[in-house]
Amino acid sequence: MGSLYESLSAAIRAEEPVALAEVVEGPEDLLGTKLLVRPGGDPAVMGSLGDPGLDRVVTRDTLGELAVGLTATRHYGLHGEARARDVGVFIESFAPPPVMIIFGAVDFTAALAKVAKVLGYRVTVCDARPVFATKARFPMADEVVVSWPDKYLAEVGPSLGPRDAVCVLTHDPKFDVPAVVAALATEVGYLGAMGSRRTHDERVARLRGAGVDDAGLDRLMAPIGLDLGARTPEETAVAICGEIIALRSGRDAPSLRDRDGPIHLDGPGESGTDGPSGTDGAAVPAGG
Repeated sequence: MGSLYESLSAAIRAEEPVALAEVVEGPEDLLGTKLLVRPGGDPAVMGSLGDPGLDRVVTRDTLGELAVGLTATRHYGLHGEARARDVGVFIESFAPPPVMIIFGAVDFTAALAKVAKVLGYRVTVCDARPVFATKARFPMADEVVVSWPDKYLAEVGPSLGPRDAVCVLTHDPKFDVPAVVAALATEVGYLGAMGSRRTHDERVARLRGAGVDDAGLDRLMAPIGLDLGARTPEETAVAICGEIIALRSGRDAPSLRDRDGPIHLDGPGESGTDGPSGTDGAAVPAGG
């Protein structure tokens, strides 16, 4: 058992995903038995809950809970049977911080990175233009990468999962189309892209030309964010993070993607435009 806890401690220190399953209800001889599960670990499973069938089913369910960073108690039969309550297993997930990758070193990026850090994300800012993608401009980011989106996602994409987010803020077809296409090839839980409705309509045409099907387009939250009337970078960042939370929790929230009409209103009762804050009127560095 000492090596099990040593492996758990080592994985947590290394910020590697790991989960511990322990029998907390059931026959006395099973109480306190433990199973350590590490996706891709060596070994991937340590310990036992006292039955091979129970071990197999709990390992499967533990990997599922770990993928979304959840901790829960689940019930099984003595041999892992479903819809039985002979054994209660407490599954505790130790997941590393979720990742947010922001493509585009634009004026909204710093605000989004700040809000994402408050929510516990490990934030990476990526842009192919070294003059804009600097740590001095984005000191709140954990990492600033100078790279093309598709090239960067080819490196890190396999590690992205349901808890992670990709936000495309570039407003430029040569950046955002490769970024979206590459992100769709991953298991990332949230994918959003900034732009006005006109910009998004044009983007959809280019994405279809790049081979993206309806299922892929359904994963894309664009225009990005909740319909909060956000205008400033800070308000837009809150709208984006609010949409991520709603999507992750399965709550029904008013996303801009699912609404019609202008993104911004000039004032109460006045006609709207697709101007500032996350649309074609946003201040974007040259080439962005």
